[in-house]
Amino acid sequence: MTVSSATSSTSGTTSSSSSSTSSSSSLTTSGTSTTSTIDWTALIQSAVNAKLSQATQISTKITANEAKITAYQTLQTSLKTLSSGLSSLATAVVNSLATNVFATRAATISATGDVSASSALSMSVNNGAATGSHTLTISQIATAQKVTGTAQSSQTTALGYSGTFSLGLSGGSTADISITSGMTLQDVVSAINAQSSTTDVEASIVQVSSGSYQLVLTGTQDAADITYSSSSGDDILNQLGVTDSSGAFSSVLQTAQAAQFTLDGISLTRNTNDVTDVLSGVTFDLLQATPSGTTLNVTIGTDTSQISSALQTFVTNYNAFRDAVLAQQTTNSDGTAASSSVLFGDGTMRQIMNSLQTVLGTSVGGLTMADLGLSFNEKNELELDTGTLSTILSTNLSGVTTLLSAQTTTSSSQLSVVNTGTSPQSFTLDLTVDSSGSLTAASVGGDSSLFTVSGNTIVGNSGTIYAGMAFTYTGTTSQSITVTSTQGLATQIYQIAKTASASTGSLQTLIDNLTTQDETMQSKVNDINSAAATFQTQLTAQYAKYQAAIESANNTLTYLKALLNASSSN
Repeated sequence: MTVSSATSSTSGTTSSSSSSTSSSSSLTTSGTSTTSTIDWTALIQSAVNAKLSQATQISTKITANEAKITAYQTLQTSLKTLSSGLSSLATAVVNSLATNVFATRAATISATGDVSASSALSMSVNNGAATGSHTLTISQIATAQKVTGTAQSSQTTALGYSGTFSLGLSGGSTADISITSGMTLQDVVSAINAQSSTTDVEASIVQVSSGSYQLVLTGTQDAADITYSSSSGDDILNQLGVTDSSGAFSSVLQTAQAAQFTLDGISLTRNTNDVTDVLSGVTFDLLQATPSGTTLNVTIGTDTSQISSALQTFVTNYNAFRDAVLAQQTTNSDGTAASSSVLFGDGTMRQIMNSLQTVLGTSVGGLTMADLGLSFNEKNELELDTGTLSTILSTNLSGVTTLLSAQTTTSSSQLSVVNTGTSPQSFTLDLTVDSSGSLTAASVGGDSSLFTVSGNTIVGNSGTIYAGMAFTYTGTTSQSITVTSTQGLATQIYQIAKTASASTGSLQTLIDNLTTQDETMQSKVNDINSAAATFQTQLTAQYAKYQAAIESANNTLTYLKALLNASSSN
């Protein structure tokens, strides 16, 4: 008889019938019949399960930890989204490199007199451009020269001309273009356009009527005349009627001219309609001349729609984090924590939420979040009244900027703030200038390793509390300058969210600790399972020996019974 072994498992069970020949044995004696049934499989599985019970308990703890890790990761992701969305509100330095919403610019154009503002002018404004109002009039727009030749009867028939000519724009590069007798008008156009990147002259064909085609040459740069000279062979453009016998263009469709306009009463001339060098960070696209007596009125200001959008994003992201926290505070009807609330009563989660709410309840510069239109509704969700926000943005933009963002000032006009960073500090900056007037070092409290000096730029080093702060110094003597910083609501919430969700933050620390615990416990589970499997193998072998002994005893009893029965018969 054989003994079947059971598979080791932390949760599996094995059952067998008492009549199974593979797991039980019967013993009978003469005169009195005694039957003993032994379920070896059940005995083995019971002993193994006793060994595995600790592994089952540990696995339950691992599962609980995994649920906590997932919950912490959800909070971590929500906080990362919250901090990311606040980065544009956390700082307010205004320069051409700034990407915060307070540095964004929008331009409005209106007109005085009988002129359409949008038809005469369009413009774009870069971040950090100076705000203000300007008046603009346009006397003439810049144009490129355009000339045409006489009518040709076909654009696909060989012209029969052969020669080389030079083409370009006045003051620019020229290129030699060769024409052979087998080339058509279309071929001439292709040959000219093949050199357009060098000559800045493009060619085209205009079909005047059926059987009438004219070559047109157009300069691609405004305020520059087309230059042409025949080098050898036939005078190609003269043959096509583009030039006359003197070499002058026969028919000028459009003359080359510069743009002429006035800005705030100052007369200006440019060789292009895309004017980028009048106001720093501002591009004017001159579209048409303005009639006499009319004026274009330009106003450049902060694009407050970007601030509104960033605040609405903050409301959405804050409520998302709040919802993630509330999901971990769900209770049953009897007041106990719901099974899904795996972080119920978690101190770190509660501390982060309390810190955010504390910041939202503070005032900066005499303003609070209520002045922005921010409030909590009956469900304790954050809401934004866009009407209230619109009003304060139009009446007290500087107050909004101070309330929300980091502000850094210096005690000297020679030290300008380039960037406040997202964790601005207040300190005294000691600047060292050598005998030639060059800045050589910047230190705080005698420590020069906190900032890097490059020319007249001073940048806080990564890994220090001054990281992200940057200044420029225009002085020529050594001196100590006081730097003063304040933090707005957005700055403070940004720091809380970023710090807590960072790879070295409090949530990641909890995740790492739980992960380490799980790894240790899983190792114990593996050891227990391995030991249980070994134990099962040992029991199987041991009980097999018992089974063999029982079978031997049964065989002996059967033999003795046969002898006794034979003796009785004699």
